[in-house]
Amino acid sequence: MTEATATISVNSVRKSFGAIPAVDGVSFEIAPGEAFGLLGPNGAGKTTTLSMLVGIIAPDAGDVRINGGDPANKATRQGIGIAPQSLSLYEELTAAENLSFFAKLYDYSGKRLAERIEWALEFAALTDRSQHLVKTYSGGMKRRLNMAVALIHDPQVILFDEPTVGVDPQSRNHIFDRIEQLKDGGRTIIYTTHYMEEAQRLCDRVGIMDQGKLLAVDTVNSLLKAHGGDSTVEGQLNPECHSAEFPGLKADGRFRFESGDPLQQVTTLAAAGVSFQTLQIRQPDLETVFLSLTGRRLRDE
Repeated sequence: MTEATATISVNSVRKSFGAIPAVDGVSFEIAPGEAFGLLGPNGAGKTTTLSMLVGIIAPDAGDVRINGGDPANKATRQGIGIAPQSLSLYEELTAAENLSFFAKLYDYSGKRLAERIEWALEFAALTDRSQHLVKTYSGGMKRRLNMAVALIHDPQVILFDEPTVGVDPQSRNHIFDRIEQLKDGGRTIIYTTHYMEEAQRLCDRVGIMDQGKLLAVDTVNSLLKAHGGDSTVEGQLNPECHSAEFPGLKADGRFRFESGDPLQQVTTLAAAGVSFQTLQIRQPDLETVFLSLTGRRLRDE
């Protein structure tokens, strides 16, 4: 991918607040129609990076381009939709009124406005609740409306910042389905979340940040191969096999070990007469990669 073919291009971007570097030389590109996950622990620099990406703040150095334009320019920003973690909704208005308000900011009016509101309500599965005040909505309904507001002006680039925080399973699945629908329609998506399984499901590629730096960018499968490590095999032996011996076996018959070829190792044990009461093989996942790259230290700020 080249800068000319990328929808989003971030080149050697730096941003400091006083003497503290929040973003330190970050570069990545996002292709048209790609879903890109930007992940990192608290304080990693994600929020600052996203703020520069959508033109809220300017980088101290480096360059950001969206469809070739500077996100600080109004014309470029109008092609971006943002569904922030902090809900951008007016609680004392109805869903339809919220959508109308935000659509008018983009010069929608008349029949075009009515059609766009109708589409957004259907997209969020809120048509039958369109005249209810937002303050009466559940957390999941508010998140769905927040997503609809981000899409009301038909943007080609959409940022979803923690879009499933505080939602019920039904709303979470609805949000996933709609994001996949947007991907299928060719929209370019930036997705941030602390739920690794969401990024693994939805994103074509993932970037992992920590301490202001981009540690890795690749497809999930490639990251798993590079940083996932071995599989974990654990379980309980049948009582008659407690006298067996192999690494990771405890006196009570419980066992846990790491293996690059778990099926082969389990097959070898079974051939040697070892039988299992319970057996679980856990493959490395994106959370494994994330912790491998960023560590297990708690981040409370």
